Amino acid sequence: MAELKAGDPAPDFSLEGDDGRSYSLSDFSGEKIVLYFYPKDNTPGCTTEAREFTALAKEYAEEGYRIIGVSPDSAASHKKFKEKYELEILLLSDPDKACAGAFGAYGEKKNYGVKYMGIIRSTFVIDTDGTVLKAFKNVRAKGHAEKVLCELR
Repeated sequence: MAELKAGDPAPDFSLEGDDGRSYSLSDFSGEKIVLYFYPKDNTPGCTTEAREFTALAKEYAEEGYRIIGVSPDSAASHKKFKEKYELEILLLSDPDKACAGAFGAYGEKKNYGVKYMGIIRSTFVIDTDGTVLKAFKNVRAKGHAEKVLCELR
């Protein structure tokens, strides 16, 4: 799959949210969104990233952006994760990793020389018309939310 870059149309999706509702890209038409992919609820890096995005959610909103996190975890897992850490962002469930794959956020990874398939921590900034404005690939969780916000200002 070709890597998404600025100017490309964002792939559509239909995913269950932590609130039990189904969401597609068209539901956010007219909104600017920061769509970030992360591997797993309740893990150190993913918790750090989600808490940092939550801490900056008001500042993102002031810039006109809504933050949405996506992982393969179930909507029920997302709900518990949000409650446990008082997260204020929408989390979407991508159990078959089809959405992550369409965005290029699922693929081969390497850890200590071992290759495996997994979620590639990535963030996509999507404009009101569904066009990708920026793509961040292979990001580090800590400090990422602030880095993205700085680039959007």
